[in-house]
Amino acid sequence: MARIKGAMMTRKRRKKVLKLAKGYWGAKSKHFKMAKQAVMKSGNYAYIGRKQRKRDFRRLWITRISAACRMNGINYSTFMNGLKKANITLNRKMLSEIAIADEQAFKALVEQAKAAR
Repeated sequence: MARIKGAMMTRKRRKKVLKLAKGYWGAKSKHFKMAKQAVMKSGNYAYIGRKQRKRDFRRLWITRISAACRMNGINYSTFMNGLKKANITLNRKMLSEIAIADEQAFKALVEQAKAAR
């Protein structure tokens, strides 16, 4: 029986890495060894970035809510505590959208939070 050589799978594996490295600067897109290192590193950055994006958006929403609260004469922590005591369960993303799009509705939420304090 003839022995099976691994050239086909090796070529397939290398082509996959080089395809992922397409567009990288210099030899990182041409040489397999450098491309493999660059792809591994970029994969790590992508993984970390997916976690950071969630943190960044939460920080943005809190900043928007805080600014809208200050315009209505209350600070962020007091507002959030008041909402919790009033049993209003809106997440920060929705609160920031309300603060931007519908100022009257946000003002009503602020009044409810102040009353529940």
